[in-house]
Amino acid sequence: MIPFNKPYLTGKEIEYINKANSSGKLTGNGYFTSKCKKWLEINTCTNSALLTNSCTAALEMAAILADIKNGDEIIMPSYTFVSTANAFVLRGGKPVFVDIDPNTLNMDWKLIEGQINKKTKAIVPVHYAGFGCDMDEIMKIAKKYNLLVIEDAAQGVMSKYKGKALGSIGDLGCYSFHETKNIISGEGGAILINNKKLKERAEIISEKGTNRNLFNKGQIDKYSWLDIGSSFLPGELTAAFLFAQMEEAKKITKERLKIWNYYENGLRNIEVEGLISIPKLQKYTEHNGHLFYLIHKNNYERDLFIKKMSKKGVMVVFHYIPLHISPYAKNKLNFKKQSLIFTESLFDRISRIPLWLGLNKEYVLKSVIESLYEIKKEN
Repeated sequence: MIPFNKPYLTGKEIEYINKANSSGKLTGNGYFTSKCKKWLEINTCTNSALLTNSCTAALEMAAILADIKNGDEIIMPSYTFVSTANAFVLRGGKPVFVDIDPNTLNMDWKLIEGQINKKTKAIVPVHYAGFGCDMDEIMKIAKKYNLLVIEDAAQGVMSKYKGKALGSIGDLGCYSFHETKNIISGEGGAILINNKKLKERAEIISEKGTNRNLFNKGQIDKYSWLDIGSSFLPGELTAAFLFAQMEEAKKITKERLKIWNYYENGLRNIEVEGLISIPKLQKYTEHNGHLFYLIHKNNYERDLFIKKMSKKGVMVVFHYIPLHISPYAKNKLNFKKQSLIFTESLFDRISRIPLWLGLNKEYVLKSVIESLYEIKKEN
């Protein structure tokens, strides 16, 4: 069975972990944490970057920095991972879900303004598959209404929007280094602090609400509790693993894009025949080859495709269940019945094929084409 995902190792991870272990400092903010932080700041041109133990943690930090309180509303897509909403719900906020653009599967910026009211506090664009949202339009809306923009760029490391790194455009940006992502540390994440006004507080929140960061720098002789916060820092071993990945980020991205482009070229004619739809790249985005999805004609053909691929030894999966139709949203958040036409139509028809360094892309593509034609013949 060709798995859907297989983590890629550069070969230096164990060497760097051993080096970190030998240093005698295994908690956060050591040598490799510093190296990762600097890499992020240089490669994203951001004001400041902090490692976190997950993208979920980065989003939770963002919610604290946004000063989310009971009743505050946060605009976001429903077609996203639960952490995007959870981070704000934990602070008493209420997600306001917006439909996606069927061409990008990103939140449709044209629908955002209609959801803004006096309770709105922030906009959270999610860069699905590493394809950038139209950030110019989103930033214009945010500026008009004085709203914070928090980018969920969990899938967007090494992707760009008009030459700018995803995650570096809004006030805050959140990354994931989960093992299913391109650049990994098993579990891990980062928050980019693009709004300079939030930098000092971000450092305090990341250190459990204390000014321990100043103590570590030798600027004060003892540290104190100043604000709310939590244990957001990853350990030094995680940072050591991550830095080995960061060193080869350009190579990893280049190789993933080769596979992505191979799939696109091989499936273009299939799309013309109307058997499926494949991703449509926008001129303003420079993606990272994170994932390749297919949109099938209906749920039946999607499920049949997954079964046929499994019989050929290739694992294919679908993706998120939209948050607005989840039991929690319905039963706990007291949402009124909401119809997000494209979200509800597309989530039930999407499949994702394997994309990882070292896989037999020729066999995967051959299996995809064969399965699609088998389905056509059967129908």
